[in-house]
Amino acid sequence: MFSHIMLGTNDIERSKRFYDAVLEVLGAGDAIENTNKTGQRRLFYRHDGTTFCVSEPIDGQPASCGNGSTIGFRCDSPDQVRRFHEVAVAAGGMPIEDPPGPRVGPSGVLHLAYVRDPDGNKLCALHRPKD
Repeated sequence: MFSHIMLGTNDIERSKRFYDAVLEVLGAGDAIENTNKTGQRRLFYRHDGTTFCVSEPIDGQPASCGNGSTIGFRCDSPDQVRRFHEVAVAAGGMPIEDPPGPRVGPSGVLHLAYVRDPDGNKLCALHRPKD
């Protein structure tokens, strides 16, 4: 459904350190760095046919996180969910909500972990056991 997701950052170097560490847990390679024609620096992480991007805002205004927005990352196991959370916190993210672990919902048991990146964007690591 999605080709890419892009988040804004106020500190591209800090975001690079954070996302290099966190996305490596999921198997993403190094960021492809780019500067657009108006001078904003951007990072593109490619994995499994998708792209996750971090960019300095093109309009020159400060980046801000969306209230009620969450970016979810699919994990292969409950252990990968925990590792994502641990690495995110060690890399400067902030743990939020309940500790990593199983949650029972209408679609069964999910393994979840939530953090905020250094710019305040809400991230979720999610493992859904196969039916």
